[in-house]
Amino acid sequence: MGGIWLAEFQRTLRRGSSFRQCEALGSMIQHGRRLTPTVLLFAGFLLAWGLSVRAFGIPQYIVPAPQDVANSLVDSWGTLMEHSLVTLLEALLGFALAVVIGIPLAILIVFSPRFERTLYPALVASQAVPKIALAPLFIVVLGFGIVPKVLMAFLISFFPVVIDTTVGLRSIRPEMIHLSRSMGAGPVLTFTKVRFPSALPSVLGGLKISISLAVVGAVAAEFVGSDAGLGHLLVVTTGLLDTPLLYAALVLVSVIGIGLFSAVVLAERALIPWHVSHRTGGEHH
Repeated sequence: MGGIWLAEFQRTLRRGSSFRQCEALGSMIQHGRRLTPTVLLFAGFLLAWGLSVRAFGIPQYIVPAPQDVANSLVDSWGTLMEHSLVTLLEALLGFALAVVIGIPLAILIVFSPRFERTLYPALVASQAVPKIALAPLFIVVLGFGIVPKVLMAFLISFFPVVIDTTVGLRSIRPEMIHLSRSMGAGPVLTFTKVRFPSALPSVLGGLKISISLAVVGAVAAEFVGSDAGLGHLLVVTTGLLDTPLLYAALVLVSVIGIGLFSAVVLAERALIPWHVSHRTGGEHH
């Protein structure tokens, strides 16, 4: 009798495993269908680009054909990877600083009116200063190493973290706070279990903007003064009129930006899978 129950249990497990496999396959197919328009648009862009270069006889040093850029990617892959890793590290360190400093500052702004009156206007005013104008000053003071690039990535990506976190922490409904307090939760427990989880959609929205700006900040700082990184490579290839390699470097800047943005999106899906932003078009109705 026990053997019959065991065999039935094993069949049930196999059916469950098959169901999960089918569900995963269906999810992959649905995801592929959503990506199809993007892939077709990108393919159409490459086709139009290649045909335009050939039809108008545009010289390679002005606008290279897509295959020239692809050849440059393959031929200079080692150099491109070396510079890409430098830019990636600078962007990640600047983004990490923005998160570590920006979120606590936002919390202080929300919970301390005196701190808000003192710091918030200064933060807003600081955005009127073009960050790229500070890059030469950073180079003079801090040298040509990685520190000025990380600092520039931090300064550019810092503000969205503070603003979006502040908005998120203030957007919670008062009824939720009253309910939490009525159940005996103290300020710390209310913050960790109610207020901050409710603010996560806004916080993660700010992080998605911030991670993209961190890449921009790192590359912009490399333009001003550096001996490594994709920004440095863009400056060098412009001077040498090596346009295919310049375009290849731009492709990798885009890949880094898209990859980091996608990483934050995946973290968002893991942390707040219930949020409306992760529903498909049909689920909004």
